[in-house]
Amino acid sequence: MLRELASFFSSTIAERRASSRKRHSVPIKVCFAPETSLVRSTGRCDDSFLSGETVDVSATGIGFIVPAIRIKEKYLVGQERVLNVELDLSGRKIRMQVRGVRYERVGIHLSAERFVVGAEIVNMNDEDQAAYDHLLKYGKKAGKATSSIIEIGVE
Repeated sequence: MLRELASFFSSTIAERRASSRKRHSVPIKVCFAPETSLVRSTGRCDDSFLSGETVDVSATGIGFIVPAIRIKEKYLVGQERVLNVELDLSGRKIRMQVRGVRYERVGIHLSAERFVVGAEIVNMNDEDQAAYDHLLKYGKKAGKATSSIIEIGVE
């Protein structure tokens, strides 16, 4: 009985310490951030990238599902690799840099195999941070509201 009570309090405290996750499915584009040691890196995702969708989002990280766990010979998770991520939110792109923390294979067999990747957010500019916070607060409605705010600001 005492052990169950201690376990309950431990799990409750752990849940409150972590950022709350919100389930949102948003198209995503993932590529590797250019390594600083490379002279000719452009930082663009035009050549090698993976497309997928988010599973959940939080203030400190994102979970996304992609068809492969690596791009060419480099794995998305491990070796402190930084990934450039682009969320497509109703025509508005939110760009951020993340670091893959964990992954899990999902799917019944090879033809339907996918990978869920959990990543922590490392860097995001102020404009993208505001749009991301709007997504966290309002969810699916965020894309329409954000794009109308941007249009009003431009005019």
